[in-house]
Amino acid sequence: MALTKVTIDTTGRGSTRVVSEKLSHYTPEPLAVTEFEIPASQGWRVEAYYEDPPDIVALAVELGLGDDASISSGLVPDENWVTLSQAALPPVIAGRFVVHGSHDRARVGRRAMAIEIDAGEAFGTAHHATTLGCLLALDGLAHRRAPRRVLDLGCGSGVLAIAAARVLPRARILASDIDPTAVDVARANICLNRAQGRVRALCAVGLNHTELRRAAPFDLVLANILAGPLIVLAPTVARAVRPGGIAVLSGILAEQAMEVEAAWRAAGFSILEKRLLNGWTTLVLRHRG
Repeated sequence: MALTKVTIDTTGRGSTRVVSEKLSHYTPEPLAVTEFEIPASQGWRVEAYYEDPPDIVALAVELGLGDDASISSGLVPDENWVTLSQAALPPVIAGRFVVHGSHDRARVGRRAMAIEIDAGEAFGTAHHATTLGCLLALDGLAHRRAPRRVLDLGCGSGVLAIAAARVLPRARILASDIDPTAVDVARANICLNRAQGRVRALCAVGLNHTELRRAAPFDLVLANILAGPLIVLAPTVARAVRPGGIAVLSGILAEQAMEVEAAWRAAGFSILEKRLLNGWTTLVLRHRG
């Protein structure tokens, strides 16, 4: 049996993450979704794999694809689709971190800062500029600070929580996501990367969880989600971060950055660093207290 691969290429300011999220709500639902940057074209690609091929014309309309995007489909032999989709994702170096898939395990070896994450049902392999920006920010912060209470809010694959466990050996780390599937994926990745003694993953809407409330105030919050939720969550996160604590925000398109900054300034944060990668902004903020 052959599977169908749908490929969506975006350029300019196209949001691959929004496309990926919309795909998960479309019928038929894809078996897996991968997303990564295409260095040669300065664009991004989303690949979705289906057992029952979708109508790509209807899918393009549903996704709201504009002139800066293209969509195509083709058959992939069933026995090869996982290998082919993962082979397109080489290891990513982000500061001291090396994020790689299982297909590169032998090549990367057991480096202290290696993190193994396969593309799958939860966002976060470091191939997207949002995750990469957070990893670079975390690496820089760990050289200067030693936060003891850390939250990865909207953890997806768990890559940021695992990275925090690598560079912050004394920290207690919680990872939360609104999606139960993402939490299951994060827990599996936490165990795979031998971080289960350092990181605990929870299913929660925002910070609405007893364990999150009990762990607050946090010294560091990592939130790689989307601009809209970041704006809504700013006051809630502010109450959960200690004075002088740090928040690292991503999932923000360049044109959304000013609105996110304004919301977080109003909530009591000041901007320490602003990083732009391929049209996406990562913010590092300090709680003024």
